[in-house]
Amino acid sequence: MRRFLIWSALAVVIGLALAGGGYWAYWNFYARFQPITITRNQAEIQRLLDEASWVSGGGGGEPLYIIGYRDSASTQRYEQEESEKLRAAGVEPRVIVFARPDREGQPQSTPAERATVAELWLSRDWTLHQRWTATPSRNWTAAGVPAADGNLARSAVVEASRLFVTRLRELMRDAGAPSGYPLVIWRDGEGFMKACACADARSWAFIRDDFDAPDAVAPPGGPEGGVVGPAPLPEPVPGDGSPDSLPYPNLPIIPPVEGAPAQPGVTTAPGSPATERPAPTRPARPTAPPEPSKSDDTTFF
Repeated sequence: MRRFLIWSALAVVIGLALAGGGYWAYWNFYARFQPITITRNQAEIQRLLDEASWVSGGGGGEPLYIIGYRDSASTQRYEQEESEKLRAAGVEPRVIVFARPDREGQPQSTPAERATVAELWLSRDWTLHQRWTATPSRNWTAAGVPAADGNLARSAVVEASRLFVTRLRELMRDAGAPSGYPLVIWRDGEGFMKACACADARSWAFIRDDFDAPDAVAPPGGPEGGVVGPAPLPEPVPGDGSPDSLPYPNLPIIPPVEGAPAQPGVTTAPGSPATERPAPTRPARPTAPPEPSKSDDTTFF
């Protein structure tokens, strides 16, 4: 009896360990990367998104919002790698950028970044956004963009971007959504609002699945589907049967001479009259000159 109790207790401990390990593996490798369905504050979150000044390169009719700041490497990576895949599924990625506020008296943004954020919120210039993200942040000087520092109106726009993010973060926290950037918000096929703090690339596949977006797209100028293969073979041409042969020319049929024996490989078109081949004209063979007649008065030396 004692041995039975020991083995039973050991089995229970092993079972609990396996169950706990399985649940941890499920959460660590799958569940924690799933998006969150927003069930609270949907109307206010949607109002904030509609009132924000987003920039977009176009796409379909389904909007998807990408919120982040310039120096967020995960935000830049998500935008660069996933935008074309989403557009291929009829989704319009809308990017909302903001300038981070100061922390403990230390600025977390540069004057060039604040100037660019203000300009993007005012003009919504997609070309400017592309140039900004294509340039390393340490090399970006915002040339030609009005400065935000010292400009009351543009400084207020920069502050508005910060207030937008602060309020959105509060609403998302109240709805149980995790924090992190990029913060991606969209609606699935049934109209439910979803959110993802997509700092980890393992979360991106769930968003593509909601829109049936492809996992890869063709590069610009490439063939449809993204698969580059060998060029198609040329159409076969009539000839001697080999794929590299040239077409045999259509030569005129020469009728045989009447009365001449048939030559192998030469045929006469049916119904064509047999015409007589003209005889070749050759010059007459020259005749030998007449020998001189021998007479008595001919003297030979």
